[in-house]
Amino acid sequence: MDLAKYIRDIPDFPKPGILFKDITPLLAEPQAFRQAIHLMHQYYHGRQIDAVAAAEARGFLFAAPLALLMERPLVPLRKPGKLPYRTHALQYDLEYGSAELQVHSDGVAAGARVLLVDDLLATGGTMQAGCRLIEKAGGQIAGCAFLVELTFLNGRDKLRPHEVFSLIQI
Repeated sequence: MDLAKYIRDIPDFPKPGILFKDITPLLAEPQAFRQAIHLMHQYYHGRQIDAVAAAEARGFLFAAPLALLMERPLVPLRKPGKLPYRTHALQYDLEYGSAELQVHSDGVAAGARVLLVDDLLATGGTMQAGCRLIEKAGGQIAGCAFLVELTFLNGRDKLRPHEVFSLIQI
């Protein structure tokens, strides 16, 4: 199944000059969504992965079903003020400002190998911050998985030395 045909281009969103890659057509087609999760699961099957993590919000859409298939804990990486328990926090820079991610202080076991998942790899800033936060919490990065990778933005360069896997490369 050609999953790329389920990614819709939206010009000038969220601002002029940006060509947004919309994943909602894939989410609306259960067979395509199932295939995407299956292919991610197949790629990581048999590898040592102790937990699956994702930054809100679209990363949760792929990480949650993948964690269930892998029978591993799901570790949510949230924006400030969204987690009710003690947290580790990491501030990071974006192209137009800064952001912060948090994880519960008991969300990652010491030395746990964590797979980070997101819908799209663009410049890599958010995933790089997610990796740093997991490491700050005591985990190790098992890899970074994406539905879509915008290769022309070279986001995987920011994620070195971690392995990057993407189902659709544009």
